[in-house]
Amino acid sequence: MATVTETIQLKGITCGRCVMRLRHVLKDHQGLEAANANLMGELTVTYDDDRTSREALLADVARGGFRES
Repeated sequence: MATVTETIQLKGITCGRCVMRLRHVLKDHQGLEAANANLMGELTVTYDDDRTSREALLADVARGGFRES
């Protein structure tokens, strides 16, 4: 298991409800160990790269209406 922690800059986070929506779309993501977003558009994720990938996480983020900047 290789744990990766990285911060991804996102577009579209403008309020607390956006942060909650992002948390909701990521909550059941397999291999995701932690995710924290702030109103500056920064999403910090910790994940097991044997079970998921940055691309898979970004696909869920896009499903929530956000995109990488």
